[in-house]
Amino acid sequence: MSTATETETGTRTDAAPALRFAAGVLRPLLNVIVTMAAVIVLWIIFLQVYDLDPLVAKSPVDILHYLFTGPDAGAHRSLVSSGLGRTLLDAGSGFVAGLAAAAGVAVVFVLLRSVEQALLPMAVVIRSVPLVAMTPLITLVFGRGLLATTVISGLIVFFPALVTMVFGLRSASRQAADLCRAYGGGDWTVARKVMLPSAVPAFFASARVGVPGALIGALLAEWLSTGQGLGYAMLKDSSTFDYDHLWASVAVLTAVSALAYNIIAAIETVALARFAPNIRPGT
Repeated sequence: MSTATETETGTRTDAAPALRFAAGVLRPLLNVIVTMAAVIVLWIIFLQVYDLDPLVAKSPVDILHYLFTGPDAGAHRSLVSSGLGRTLLDAGSGFVAGLAAAAGVAVVFVLLRSVEQALLPMAVVIRSVPLVAMTPLITLVFGRGLLATTVISGLIVFFPALVTMVFGLRSASRQAADLCRAYGGGDWTVARKVMLPSAVPAFFASARVGVPGALIGALLAEWLSTGQGLGYAMLKDSSTFDYDHLWASVAVLTAVSALAYNIIAAIETVALARFAPNIRPGT
């Protein structure tokens, strides 16, 4: 009897981590639904409170009709998706470049304090300049293609990610670092084996914050530089009174941003289970 009870207890104990892991992966998907429901409710309340002209302000029902139930819904979806594809390419390239650059610079800053003292003031000065003012210069240097949008979008991602990752790297256990050095490990070995695993939560925090930032940077680049994607299409919509497409674009971008944010949260759950099992996702 005691053996059977111990077996059942062991089975429950073994199953608990798997259940927590599954819940951690499925929770972000549920968050997408909850987030979009909240956005729709706030959208409706906003229209009711401010009593906006229906010609300008479109409701969720109008966007549903525009994209799915209207006679030209197929053409409208094709129009939105074509612009969205370009915007996602612009945002994705800036997101990856900004996050990778922040991770690399953060490691250098933590290991080489002299480099940090020399370059950090320069980074602060660059960050203090409004990106709208820098966009013409960036366009002049990098052109009007994907490279320019990558730089503009990447800059928005880079600076918050840099601060967060430096903090994450410096929060590594000093005892673990000393132990690594006691076994002959150098600074780069300590960074690879101790600091980087400890900074995994900070990396994913930076990634979650960087998703909307990358989209904003891509839209800004499309408005002011490339003349492509949903950013430029939305700029034209305001002058051609195509408010259905404008509101549909905003709704789609909001849904994509929420989905991408929660996909990263699901990936974070998997990564933390591998590198930092004692840390809860989102902390």
